[in-house]
Amino acid sequence: MALLEKGIDAKLTVIDLDNKPDWFFEISPYAKVPVIRHGETIVFESAVINEYLEEVYPEHPLLPDDPAKRATARTWIDFANVRLVPHFYKCMLAQDSDGQTLHKRKILEALKFMEFEGLRKISDGPFWLGEDLSLVDLTFYPHLSRFPALEEYRGLEMPNEYRRLKEWLALMKERPAVQQTSFSAEDYIRNWQKYATNTSTGTTARDMRES
Repeated sequence: MALLEKGIDAKLTVIDLDNKPDWFFEISPYAKVPVIRHGETIVFESAVINEYLEEVYPEHPLLPDDPAKRATARTWIDFANVRLVPHFYKCMLAQDSDGQTLHKRKILEALKFMEFEGLRKISDGPFWLGEDLSLVDLTFYPHLSRFPALEEYRGLEMPNEYRRLKEWLALMKERPAVQQTSFSAEDYIRNWQKYATNTSTGTTARDMRES
C-alpha cells in the first residue's frame, strides 16, 4: 500500500510461505515477508520498510513534517506492532478457551484505546493523524481487515460502540491502494485456517506460538 500511495514502481514476487525458495533465505534473515530489494539494499520488517520508502522517496509523504507529529505517528505504529498485532496471532493460535479469552480481552482493550485515545482524541480529520493518510493508517489497516477470520474462528467482532474505528475502516476500504492489495473476507477466513487450528508452520506462527 505504501508503494502504491507513493506512486513507486515495483516488481512483486509472491513467496509460497510453505515452500520458500532457497534464494529467499539469503535476503530474508527471519524468513518472513515482506522484504524489499532496492538496488543493492535489502530491507525487511514492515515498519522499517515503510520508513525507508519514506526517506528514499519523499514525494507524496506519509509522515508529517513536524517532529512532534512524526513522533506521535511512530508511537501509534509501535502500538500497533506491540499492543495489538501479537494478540491477533496469539488469539488465533490458542487452542484453549483461557488463552483465547485472554487475547480477545487484550484485543478489545487495544481497540478501546485506539478509539478513544487515538481517533477521537488526536484526529481532526477522517484519517489517523487528520486530513491526510499516513503510515499509521497503513500500519493498522491490514490487521483490522482480518476481523472476518477472528469472527469466524474466535467469535470476536468489532464492537459497535467504536464508531470512529468503523468509519475509518469504511474510508480505508475506498482507497485504490487498499482495494488493489486487500483480500475478501472469504480469503482471510481460508488463509487463517491454519492459525485457527495451530497447524501453521510459518515463521510468524512459530514466533507467536505459546506453549
